[in-house]
Amino acid sequence: MTASTAERALDIDAAALFAELPTARRSSFGQWRSLTGRIVKTMATKGELIVAIITPLVFTIGFYLPLRYVMKFQGIDYAQFVMPIIVLQTMAFTMMSNAQLAAFESLTGFTTRLQTMPIGKLVPLTARICAGMVRSVTSLTAALIFGHIIGFRFVAGFGQAVLFCVFSLAIGTVLAIGADTLGILTKNPESLSQALTLPTLIFGMLSCGFVPERSFPEWIQPFVRNQPISQFSFALRDMAHGGVTWQVLWVPLAWVSGLAIAFVPLAVWASVRRP
Repeated sequence: MTASTAERALDIDAAALFAELPTARRSSFGQWRSLTGRIVKTMATKGELIVAIITPLVFTIGFYLPLRYVMKFQGIDYAQFVMPIIVLQTMAFTMMSNAQLAAFESLTGFTTRLQTMPIGKLVPLTARICAGMVRSVTSLTAALIFGHIIGFRFVAGFGQAVLFCVFSLAIGTVLAIGADTLGILTKNPESLSQALTLPTLIFGMLSCGFVPERSFPEWIQPFVRNQPISQFSFALRDMAHGGVTWQVLWVPLAWVSGLAIAFVPLAVWASVRRP
């Protein structure tokens, strides 16, 4: 047998061997798990989860201590009253973190790189949202612990407490999806953070989350009463205290559903489009 004949025989044997090997399958679940784990690990190592715990503590101290005596004179248990807005503010910070992450990945070209690889088109988006959910659960848990310290209680029972947590996380997730879309499109983490902070503060301060509606001037009360942060606060407050009714719940549910209908298609489009 000549050298060339031997080489051809080896090539044939190698081709036959590789033909017998199983074809590697692309697993979207495995890709999602890897990307989500990468983000969560980064959050843990860079202290973002510590910040997620400290943030509700800062809100609890900053909101509860200055106003508790004023509200006590008005016959309001301020720990029960203010807890929903503390939770909503922590969800807003999760929204900003998601926006910054999406903007950073787009700015550095990581998003474009993933689009050139055999990865499911929506895997990066779902990974960022699920990692944001980890941050939201961490913040929510910390907020409830700090709330318990100042006297907040779930008077309405276990079922309403679960509904309180689920509804809070649903709000945070929907906001995170919208913020993620802005992050992908703007590719500017610093400016985006500033742009999201201002409306969060405005809607928070001009809501019934910190003080009752009667504390505002009459001309602005309709806006204060009907804007989404107030409606979310009403529902969460009832879930914790006496149990929410459908008459109260349907409006915040409509807000969450409407935001989801607006944000989810935009997020999908932003994730699959080619820059």
